[in-house]
Amino acid sequence: MIKVGIIGSTGYAGGELVRILTGHKDAEIVWYGSRSYVDQRYAQVYQNMFQIVDAKCMDDNMDELAGRADVIFTATPQGLCASLVNDDILSKTKIIDLSADFRIKDVSVYEKWYGIKHKSPQYIEEAVYGLCEINREAVRGARLVANPGCYTTCSILTAYPLAKEGIIDMNTLIVDAKSGTSGAGRGAKLPNLFCEVNENMKAYAVASHRHTPEIEEQLRYASGEEAAINFTPHLVPMNRGILATEYAALQKNVSYEDVKAVYDRYYQDEKFVRVLDEGVLPETKWVEGSNYVDINFKIDPRTNRIIMMGAIDNLVKGAAGQAVQNMNLMFGLDEAEGLNLVPMFP
Repeated sequence: MIKVGIIGSTGYAGGELVRILTGHKDAEIVWYGSRSYVDQRYAQVYQNMFQIVDAKCMDDNMDELAGRADVIFTATPQGLCASLVNDDILSKTKIIDLSADFRIKDVSVYEKWYGIKHKSPQYIEEAVYGLCEINREAVRGARLVANPGCYTTCSILTAYPLAKEGIIDMNTLIVDAKSGTSGAGRGAKLPNLFCEVNENMKAYAVASHRHTPEIEEQLRYASGEEAAINFTPHLVPMNRGILATEYAALQKNVSYEDVKAVYDRYYQDEKFVRVLDEGVLPETKWVEGSNYVDINFKIDPRTNRIIMMGAIDNLVKGAAGQAVQNMNLMFGLDEAEGLNLVPMFP
């Protein structure tokens, strides 16, 4: 049985980790970390866990936790994991960090986009970018995994096969993405109040969203070319889900069958990536509550562009589900253990 500690267990991603791991046959949560609710019963914070989780919330003492857990999930704001990790901790346990602290290999890029100084840059090179469908073998041997962001997971997987095969011009890629409000976290913020979000839709962080360099870096690895993208996120009045619609100029003369064959070749053996039938477009409602990514595309011969579309649940495949998928790989388990979640509808 894998002993699991969670720092940040009372945020939305942390709560989703608890929900998934509670049904994981090979994992036992031994530490429900939360600065805001120390000594309060977890089921009082999340009433859905009443008579399911009887434990109390604990602090974020990673030094103590490292001696008790085989793996630590840090579902915390940027900067915290980097400020806590050290050689002693990494010699005792594995870490899966859901923040951006170890996702970007160039520390100067991280510090520029996140506006904070990196506290442990010596571990950046070692950290494995935990997008399982792309870095599976590296994840298996890792002791520190950088769990990808939600927008980035959806955006990268949607475009990855075409970037890898040189089918799209990487300097023309536009990512237009919409997210439910849980992506902004559980903290009380004026822009996220019901009256601010309901009956409204807005773009934000235009040409400045901090997931931009993460998407660019991973697609640069895929294509072997510099990728300068336009990424525009939007907030929509729903709890969960991300829909990314991506546009790029074609570099090759391809048919529907050509492109479909590429997607199938990359994803036919991937349990959690579903390449949809022709004409069926991804929708967030068909992945809600699951670890699936739904993907499809449409060629526009008039403009010589291709439109790629992807949908995920931002809290599952975009956060906690992907983190558990990484844990399964790191401990040699069935990659889908605990994640055979049928999408919820309605």
